[in-house]
Amino acid sequence: MTDTPQKISRAEFEALVGQPMGSSDWMQITQAQIDAFADCTHDHQFIHVDPERAAQTPFGSTIAHGFLTLSLLSAMAYQLPDVEGTVMAVNYGFEKVRFVSPVKVGARIRGHFTMARVQEIRPGELQTTMTVTVEIEGQDRPALIAEWIGRRYFGGN
Repeated sequence: MTDTPQKISRAEFEALVGQPMGSSDWMQITQAQIDAFADCTHDHQFIHVDPERAAQTPFGSTIAHGFLTLSLLSAMAYQLPDVEGTVMAVNYGFEKVRFVSPVKVGARIRGHFTMARVQEIRPGELQTTMTVTVEIEGQDRPALIAEWIGRRYFGGN
């Protein structure tokens, strides 16, 4: 995807139901990111933050927190088409999240987004559900699969 997402109309956005919305660029997961996430969440389990101990596990290295991978969806989604007239978009929740495969330190991941549903809640407010798969470069199994619900608000309505 590009640095500047393409602009689409609200009608084009709503017509994307059942269609791929796009894929993000690859992101490399670093130990510094994992450590910072551990500090923010107070989750310092050794499998994430102790490379020497983690090397002795079946993973062979530290792995990203599943919630770190999940939280990166927001950054990935910024690369999707921008909908004209949007005042703000917020997370509303998830129908389903599955952490399918661990993301080892140094791995590259990217998100693939498909619009599953768009529902008008009230004039100027849409609820969206996107199916998201986070791919790990060079692996058949994804890092995670989720059904992500968002709310999008439009001005002038």
